[in-house]
Amino acid sequence: MVDQFLAYISEKELFTKKDKILLAISGGIDSVVMARLFADAGFTVGIAHCNFELRAEESDEDEKFVRKLARKMGAECHVKHFDTEQFAGDHKMSIQMAARELRYNWFETLAATEGYDYIALAHHQNDLLETMLLNLSRGTGIAGLHGIIPKRGRFVRPLLFADKEMIYAFVTEKQLIWREDSSNASTKYYRNKIRQEVIPPLQELNPNLAQTVSQTAEKVGAVERFFYRQADKLRETAIQQQGPDWLLILTPLEATEEPVLFLSELLAPWGFSYVQARNIWQASRQEGTTSGKIMDSPTHRLNIDRAQLIISPKSLQEYQSLEIQEGETPVQYTDWQFTFETKPAEGYQIKPDRLLAALDKDKLKYPLKLRKWKAGDWFCPLGMNKKKKLSDFMIDEKIPLNLKERVLVLTSGESIAWIVGYRIDNRFKLTDKSQEVMEVKAAHL
Repeated sequence: MVDQFLAYISEKELFTKKDKILLAISGGIDSVVMARLFADAGFTVGIAHCNFELRAEESDEDEKFVRKLARKMGAECHVKHFDTEQFAGDHKMSIQMAARELRYNWFETLAATEGYDYIALAHHQNDLLETMLLNLSRGTGIAGLHGIIPKRGRFVRPLLFADKEMIYAFVTEKQLIWREDSSNASTKYYRNKIRQEVIPPLQELNPNLAQTVSQTAEKVGAVERFFYRQADKLRETAIQQQGPDWLLILTPLEATEEPVLFLSELLAPWGFSYVQARNIWQASRQEGTTSGKIMDSPTHRLNIDRAQLIISPKSLQEYQSLEIQEGETPVQYTDWQFTFETKPAEGYQIKPDRLLAALDKDKLKYPLKLRKWKAGDWFCPLGMNKKKKLSDFMIDEKIPLNLKERVLVLTSGESIAWIVGYRIDNRFKLTDKSQEVMEVKAAHL
């Protein structure tokens, strides 16, 4: 088995003899086998053991066993105690998820502070099988179909070449002892239920189930890498950032055979699901659907705007007003910075810049105020002497719905002086009687 162990490490390029490896050892059969394989192969290792304090004396006996194993191997032993139940309660997560987060975070910290190049975990083919079945039962994407991968960052899994039968054969040959975790017998945990009640019937259909699924996972992993390369190419051509917003151009996806799958991948960083991606694509294909349809993820809002999607962070939609005193500059409001500069009106040339407003300073009443627009707002657009509802103005300007929600106004008293980025109010324009110009500049941070 040592030869197969070394061959797998070489094939997957997990690490080399020059590397210092931290072994995650629970005391169970899998981790004991991994420790012995590393010892027989002559690698430089240290041992890390987590005491989650979940099984009273049994947890303490596991710790004693691992410390003794480390002494026998001549390896440095690192032990950490965790109040797992308290952590799970504080973070509103299951005990299993809490234990996972605690140990992975500690392993990372330990490796960084103690100079370990990699962290070895004792997952094998049966663990991979359980993970894939668990992912399938919950619903999964491509990544869930390949289950556990051999290497990710500092974490390596050098036992994925072996199934449980190989592990039992090895402990018999080497006459190894290990600690049995009594919680493995409980079916209250989903993984144990799959291990004890789901996998045995499947193994009656295919006695080599673990090896077969392992090969399938390897193929799926290759497909996933190919898919991500294609998605990255699409990302370069389809996605553009504009300030705090992102534009996703749909045209490049039309040339693919699976546009919904690629759209789902491109939208994933903003929290949109596959089902949402499918609905978004279908809505964008409907005749007559040009713009205005909105969909939300937990963190972002998406607007279908003709042949593109506009994705905006939700946090920018909740504004408080900001008062600006005379002489105060610059001021920061949400993700904008505003500067206010007084200039002589004589000889002043108005610049064609939508993020700059030239206002008659004498007509301004302080404090000025920056705020999000609200229903019922009206102003007199430059060049007009009559009122216009701001909502109608935005329709005329074809401002997408989710961008409408973030339109800002600069007010003077109860009057709107500037729709930021769009139009000033005619009542505050410069005339031949103006003495001073208040030049207001807006810039995205």
